[in-house]
Amino acid sequence: MVSFTNAASTLLFLGSFALANASFEPIAGYDPGSQVTDHNAIDLDQAAMEAQLVLGTQQSFDNAYRIYSEGGHSKVVAAVKLTFPLLKDIPKGTTMIGLTEKGTQVAGKAYDDYPMGSTTLSVQYVTSNSQQNYNQCQVGALVNPNTEGCFAASGTFNVDGMDDFSYNYDVLTNNSAKRTIAGFSTSAQKKMYECEKCPYKMYQMYFDYYGTYDYANQIVIAAFNGTRTNFRNFNNDFGVYSYAGREQIIKKTSAYMVILMYAIREMEDALDDCKESCVIESCNDDPVHAWDEAVAFYTGSLQGWDGSGAGKLTYNLAEKRCQNFKTCGENADSTSGTANINLQIFEEFSIGKAKIAQGRCGSTRAQKEAIETMMIVPLVQGALRYTWKTANEPYNEVFEAERVAFALAVLPIVASCDKIAAKKIADYVDVGPKDNIDYPSVKAAFESTYECLGLKPESIGGLWDGPRNTYLEGAEPMNFSAGSSISTLVAAGVTGVASLFMLL
Repeated sequence: MVSFTNAASTLLFLGSFALANASFEPIAGYDPGSQVTDHNAIDLDQAAMEAQLVLGTQQSFDNAYRIYSEGGHSKVVAAVKLTFPLLKDIPKGTTMIGLTEKGTQVAGKAYDDYPMGSTTLSVQYVTSNSQQNYNQCQVGALVNPNTEGCFAASGTFNVDGMDDFSYNYDVLTNNSAKRTIAGFSTSAQKKMYECEKCPYKMYQMYFDYYGTYDYANQIVIAAFNGTRTNFRNFNNDFGVYSYAGREQIIKKTSAYMVILMYAIREMEDALDDCKESCVIESCNDDPVHAWDEAVAFYTGSLQGWDGSGAGKLTYNLAEKRCQNFKTCGENADSTSGTANINLQIFEEFSIGKAKIAQGRCGSTRAQKEAIETMMIVPLVQGALRYTWKTANEPYNEVFEAERVAFALAVLPIVASCDKIAAKKIADYVDVGPKDNIDYPSVKAAFESTYECLGLKPESIGGLWDGPRNTYLEGAEPMNFSAGSSISTLVAAGVTGVASLFMLL
């Protein structure tokens, strides 16, 4: 469970007077300044997809691909056919009230502008502030849809409390999701490379390395199809894997590359839209909302309001890896408690939100940069862990696929600092059983880029051998010596506290 009762967080909360709103549920301890329950639910698509992947059949993989590409839990819209053409224009966002099959009222809003004479329109379901009950119409490509809160198959909409019009539609085929995991990657060219203030720094590293805009989507598709990628660097043939290996590539790439990059994109978007010297009441509500979305896409709904849940996104990955690398807790020296990296990231998230609300846009970039850097940590830890396992344990296809998946997620960042180091790592960690993995060389290649990447060796830690109460030989923390202790991320903490006092 994440604790935010320390003095710094308390002061930060007081400094965020414009955003404190009890009606918005916390996300793993973070208090959003806007409603993002619908965004936070993207991890339910990830969970539904993974539930199909683990079944390991062609049918289940087909089902999983549909969930990946079509979704079902986020930004749900009903496409209905009107009994009579519209007698007036209906602007986007117009309130529309309908009924479920059981006669319960459901609120919606016009998904687009619909001119007089239109015979079809789409109605987006209005979501609530309660994460548990944010939306009770979840259909799309889901194998087990929830239609309890869907508009009835036929009925009447009341528009803006004034006009009524009748409609009909197919509940199971005409309720779709407009926010999908695949869409985060397929929209990258427009939203991360060609926008007004693009290309974004982190996305540029991946584009430069792979040489294509939707690199993450192409990895996922190749894993679904069991084919080889066609990139500028680090190509892999997933046809050598069974369903078990391909499952690992798909679920890790979708969560830790597709969705994570979009979380970074939302931070950039918040800074792009932020207006200096403004407060949320006048002009900074949209940037705060985008910042909140970044938290949602990093964390997800399954993590819970206090962080104690078992999520599917990068927040939960950090929780797992801190146990393996002894970097949990306030001092980053434990195998239990909240990942130190998550504590650091969420402190910066809260500082950034408060700054944006106060119109301190330029200085918020420091928070964005710090968060972006720390998000790399569990990815590097994952790459190191599974490289070690495949170098030192009997062959296991799943472990190998996990090695490849984490390498796919971090090699572009390594290459941005040192192409030779990235190539050295790639030669050992690509697809295929290997009996000559030189783990010390891989570890050293990663460590050679830490300073360039802004990573603290203490934040990475070393592979911990719990039964022996020591680090695995050859997998100790960088610069480790017997009897030394692993310090906390002092530099990051000092930055956070300094930024905090600047707010007050």
